Amino acid sequence: MVKGKGGSDVKRNTGEDTVFLRRKITLVRAISLTIGTMVGSGIFISPKGVLKNSGSVGLSLLVWFACGIISMLGALSYAELGTCIKKSGGNYIYLLETLGPVPAFLRLWSEFVMIRPANIAVVSLAFGRYLIEPFFIPCHAPSLAVKLITSLGISLVIVLNCWSVSWAANIQTILTILKMLAILLIIVPGMMALCSGHFENFQNAFDTSKMDLDNLPLAFYSGMFAYGGWFYINFVTEEVVNPERTIPITVIISLITVTIGYILTNVSYHTILSIEEVLESEAVAMSFADQTLKGFSSAIPLLVAMSCFGSLHGGIFASARMLFAASREGHWPSLFSMIHIQRHTPLPSLILMMPLILLMVFMGDIYGLLNFYSFSRWFFMGLVTIGLIVHRYRYPELPRPFKVPLIIPGLFSVMCIFIVTMSLYSDPVNTGIGCAITLTGLPVYYLLIHRAQQPSSITGMYSFITEKLQILMEVIPQEIQTF
Repeated sequence: MVKGKGGSDVKRNTGEDTVFLRRKITLVRAISLTIGTMVGSGIFISPKGVLKNSGSVGLSLLVWFACGIISMLGALSYAELGTCIKKSGGNYIYLLETLGPVPAFLRLWSEFVMIRPANIAVVSLAFGRYLIEPFFIPCHAPSLAVKLITSLGISLVIVLNCWSVSWAANIQTILTILKMLAILLIIVPGMMALCSGHFENFQNAFDTSKMDLDNLPLAFYSGMFAYGGWFYINFVTEEVVNPERTIPITVIISLITVTIGYILTNVSYHTILSIEEVLESEAVAMSFADQTLKGFSSAIPLLVAMSCFGSLHGGIFASARMLFAASREGHWPSLFSMIHIQRHTPLPSLILMMPLILLMVFMGDIYGLLNFYSFSRWFFMGLVTIGLIVHRYRYPELPRPFKVPLIIPGLFSVMCIFIVTMSLYSDPVNTGIGCAITLTGLPVYYLLIHRAQQPSSITGMYSFITEKLQILMEVIPQEIQTF
């Protein structure tokens, strides 16, 4: 018998039954995770936001390309961090190792109070809408029905991730294949129409009469949301097979594939749909399918829904590891660094995310949620790459299997800071709320984390609750070090 952190006696087996997160993420699974989380709802809902805030078709395509370049700069920077800092946890662990515990905890706090619930709510709401919208044509699906279907989808993803890492990874691979099929079903008809001479929607493509520089950062927010997910492989570093090789190859292949796919998809949208049709559509991919695929148009909503489900699945799979890593570092209750003794999954970390996600689903709308969480998300990503520069100078002799020129993290940091600064001017309400919620983490850190000792009554109650939950969930701390 072995005594877990919460004080309970839990039977421990040896060998294959030793409790730890195993390295099951191969190169194929890593690419599937990265592409699968990037290609989600964004390419099917963000074209409207990018076009609306950029003001023209030509400029919107440039924004899509620029977002791909910015994402590549960030992904290469994160690849260096992932090959020299071997811990899972992504943004949180990199800030902890480079800039210290306060920015790391604020990133953790904003992640699970705001960023992660809002991000997953955006993706899952798109999943729910695309899944049931065909049943209500020509009307729109009732909002309550969309949210109920969305809640079922979130619950299913949590259950799958709690059940098995291998199952979760294999399902992610299958869903990635399906979503690439959905992308091809949009690209091929659009390219065929373009080759047939349908250029009318690209006339005056760079007309700037409707462009508002104040809204341009919001166009980048919508575009960068669609690319979001390139960093998730860094959340699961300890579960990646040969991370020194796998992580750099994964981000390079994934970003090139997705950037080309996104640009061609948007060209296809604008070949078939006018500016007015894109802006008026609640589901751009469905409007496109209605005009091009005719008898097969009903397949597009299902494929798009599966694409959103894959992004939702990958995001939950990866982000639970940040909470797991933070708990292991003492920045979160110890229960969340524990693993199911049979399933070898971080079950408590997965379950914790569910209540806030459901709250966001029933309270928010897609575009409001996008601006709400984007400020904190991109601000901290800029801090991570600043931290890489600091880390490079602080530890010049540290082995770095994959090393990028400093201009790459430097440019990414500048772009992140510029976008979030401009957003405070463009959308001060949502971004201001996001900033304020992030700062609420400061009193939490200094009162509960930084403080050396807590009253014995509090620690006793905490230990009692942890012990009971540990027994209920059948979880214990990781038994061997994996970094």
